[in-house]
Amino acid sequence: MNKKPALVIMAAGMGSRYGGLKQLDPFDDYGNFIIDYSCFDAIRAGFDHIVFIIKGAIYDDFVSTIGARVSKYAKVDYVLQELDKIPEGFTIPEGRVKPWGTSHAILCAADVVDGPFAVIGADDYFGPNGFKIIYDFLVNNDSETEYGMIGYNIMNTIPDYGFVARGECAVDEKGYLTDIVERKKLRKAGDAAEYTLDDENFIPLPASTTVSMNFFGFKPSLFDEIRKHFPKFLEENIPVNPLKCEDLLPDAVRRCIESGKYSVKVMTTPDRWYGVTNREDKPTVVEALRKFTEEGLYPEGLWK
Repeated sequence: MNKKPALVIMAAGMGSRYGGLKQLDPFDDYGNFIIDYSCFDAIRAGFDHIVFIIKGAIYDDFVSTIGARVSKYAKVDYVLQELDKIPEGFTIPEGRVKPWGTSHAILCAADVVDGPFAVIGADDYFGPNGFKIIYDFLVNNDSETEYGMIGYNIMNTIPDYGFVARGECAVDEKGYLTDIVERKKLRKAGDAAEYTLDDENFIPLPASTTVSMNFFGFKPSLFDEIRKHFPKFLEENIPVNPLKCEDLLPDAVRRCIESGKYSVKVMTTPDRWYGVTNREDKPTVVEALRKFTEEGLYPEGLWK
């Protein structure tokens, strides 16, 4: 039996397309954020250690709001993802304000996580079932080289109108991930989906397609893999894209698979995923959370 897993939540994003910090934006009448619902679902599933990866600039606001609520029910750690957390020999490019990406975020948490851990983003609603599934996987799987991923049915992640980006998953007959390919311009098409690479021709995706929403279960071995690769990432990408290059978690997962040393078990959830890339997405999520509360999935006021 493994030690109890931690939940690592990436909350250091800048929210440039949203027009503000999504992490600290209330989504119900009680001042709860989307991240509150994820923490509630995680604690209900068994997680008792939550690690928030944030920027120093929002530390005080974060601790006094979501941190104060969650710390009554679980151990809480705060990790700062800052630009200067880079290997010796590298310097921050002039004008750079964007974080170094989700892989770098995970690496920043290495000092406070010493066992299996799940990873989610702070801006998304994942539903309760994924937390139960990934918790059970992490508790009962002792292999340091087998990771897990919560997969979503594509139709449970795309809106009725407009384009989105999703990670299309290739899964083998045994249920293991073989690749994640980002489809940057994907939309609903009747009862299925379609994407385009050139804004003219559309390629269909069946309604049964599994997509990744960056909901993973890892072992500490991932820290070593990211740590080894990060200097190479900086070396290759700072010269060509100094202000915006990012080392992304799906790329780290792909490298692990391609190395032949690691496997990623795909476990699907029936829940619908909700996200807020743009401010126009907020009313849909607010209404969904209100409906879930009315149906009894969450108590009125959540933590109250």
